[in-house]
Amino acid sequence: MKVLLESQLGTVPKIGRGKVRDLYSIGDALLLVATDRISAFDHILGSGIPGKGKILTQISLFWFELLADIVTNHLISADVHEFPSELQPFADQLEGRSMLVKRAEMFPVECVARGFLAGSGWKEYLGSQSVCGISLPAGLQDGSRLPEPIFTPATKSQDSSHDENISFDVMQSAVNREDALELKRLTLALYNRAAAHAEKQGLILADTKFEFGRVNGKIILTDEVLTPDSSRFWDAALWKPGGAQPSFDKQFVRDYLESIRWNKQAPAPALPDDVVERTQAKYLEAFRKLTGRELVL
Repeated sequence: MKVLLESQLGTVPKIGRGKVRDLYSIGDALLLVATDRISAFDHILGSGIPGKGKILTQISLFWFELLADIVTNHLISADVHEFPSELQPFADQLEGRSMLVKRAEMFPVECVARGFLAGSGWKEYLGSQSVCGISLPAGLQDGSRLPEPIFTPATKSQDSSHDENISFDVMQSAVNREDALELKRLTLALYNRAAAHAEKQGLILADTKFEFGRVNGKIILTDEVLTPDSSRFWDAALWKPGGAQPSFDKQFVRDYLESIRWNKQAPAPALPDDVVERTQAKYLEAFRKLTGRELVL
């Protein structure tokens, strides 16, 4: 299967390139193209995961539909045949991995919900028994379920560096109190709905991050939603607090990079075929479990 590491859309104006997505200006709208790039330790690697962009896009589309009654999202269409005429010559690149979306005035924060203690939350807890200023009970372990889901915002990195956790008070200084309260409410409502669905499918949604923007004065959900790139999904049957949990994301990639003692500096290495295949299989398994459907790449 071919790997799409960077989209090439001729004279269509490209206005951004993230770790995974290419962003284009289409009149009053935007085009998001999810490539097969994969990053680890804040670096884009030298090889991609075939079909990864399609898997991520289809997972996001599933969640947009499931969560639409909680908050409006930015999706206009994911059907390439409905895209403007200037995009039709590139349908082979765009099929299954692109979304035409509304332009939004983005909030400068990542809206993170945590139902379990892991990652940066676990590290912060070890130092202060709290996460983003929220005090937590003593005796929790890496992977423990929290007494209730918590809202832990983070800065939104503008230069591909790592986001940093912030308190709700700091967030209010960036977006104002009324918006901060609404973003918190929406984030926890989305998390609770998604976690309940994941649990029915035998998965734990440990944590996730959302991005929001404003269109015509109304807050909407944007970007990717509840994918293995933005969320920690664990197999509920294998969950055992006390250490890192097997997850449906880049675990094989990170393990490989640690095994070769990469110094985590550019240039990032390419991946061997077996790591690529196992990572692709993990993303596909996440899609199957979450949606109950098969995805033909």
